[in-house]
Amino acid sequence: MMAGLPHYFTLVLNKLVSEYGVEVALIKPARRSASIGSGVHEDTSGRRFRLHELEEYRTWYGKPFFRNLKETLDAEKPDILIVNWPYILHFAMSPSFWGWFRRTGIRLINRDIPFNVPTWGRVKEYYFGGNNLNEDFSLNKKKSLGGYLWFLGVTVARRIYLRRSDAHIYYTDEARQIIGSYGIPNEKIFITSNSPDTDELLVAYEQVRSEQPVLPPNPHRLIHVGRLVKWKRVDLIIEAVRRLQTRYPSIELVVVGYGPEEAALKQLAESQGVAGRVRFVGGVYDSVSLGRYLHASAVYVLAGMGGLSINDAMCFAKPVICSVADGTEKRLVREGYNGGYFENGSADSLTAKIDALLGEPGRVEAFGAHSLRIIRDEVNIHAVLREYVRAFEYVLKSRRAVSNV
Repeated sequence: MMAGLPHYFTLVLNKLVSEYGVEVALIKPARRSASIGSGVHEDTSGRRFRLHELEEYRTWYGKPFFRNLKETLDAEKPDILIVNWPYILHFAMSPSFWGWFRRTGIRLINRDIPFNVPTWGRVKEYYFGGNNLNEDFSLNKKKSLGGYLWFLGVTVARRIYLRRSDAHIYYTDEARQIIGSYGIPNEKIFITSNSPDTDELLVAYEQVRSEQPVLPPNPHRLIHVGRLVKWKRVDLIIEAVRRLQTRYPSIELVVVGYGPEEAALKQLAESQGVAGRVRFVGGVYDSVSLGRYLHASAVYVLAGMGGLSINDAMCFAKPVICSVADGTEKRLVREGYNGGYFENGSADSLTAKIDALLGEPGRVEAFGAHSLRIIRDEVNIHAVLREYVRAFEYVLKSRRAVSNV
């Protein structure tokens, strides 16, 4: 069950079906859900799995859930149901639904990052400490007693659905400590990292290397890939370009993606006098077209919240500069090996990191080679899907053990 089907995840599910022998059916909203981020590109074409598009409705606790879900699950009779936010809340907030679900014998897996999840017992410190983020930063603009009580209530509900889940799939190693604080045993927690279909991207990399470059050669070209929303902090990269233009007269930034902040970012580039150095190319979703822009660039920069764009850039042998964000970057970016980290939200720190890398062209090439090695040897689609399969085998084994008692 997902709030939408991002284009990259279609490829991931296809590979789960074709190469790992898992039968997959996806349940998603019939109409675009408010739970999916602005600018997320969805694609259901070319899928090798069944698709159920159900109507969302607003529950009594204010979050969406699916109509006719019981009928769909009765028809599919799955062994396992994988659920993430916000639908997982229903498994805590609806006693009648939970009672029905338990009787079906379907095993429940909770899939999360986790992000915006406090350690149990430190909810107040987390909430008022400004850690609760969303893509337009609105959650941090006003702190109130009412907001804290709502966040506390969600955390209590989380404790319930976490304990009701048979296993947990997360992208970051911090999950063991965070989710463990809710009383979840380590053997139920599976860390998969996060990955697009790296096989397809690596094939695209070989193709674009033999083509004429899509842009003129420029050793000082930066690139950002991602939705244009506030928490991606593309404004910081534009500021860094402004500061470095004297030191690197050819410096420029390629921005791949679209979103609600596009007009504001273009206006910012204009007001900072670097409009001619910032190239907005819009949303690019197929691997070869995206790869052409990555291959033509020197350094990938992610100034805000992360995503799979780091993996994309590393598949095309790019060094990465980023900040510590949702934690998924920690398995990918290694300081002084294939890139580095700047202080979150600091234009000074970001500028210094970019300057240090552009000033040593040999390190740009070496770091890029290291990025490619990490993808090929460690964090790739097969490593991710093998961990999914381990989680599936764990919950099915536990079901057989219970049925034999």
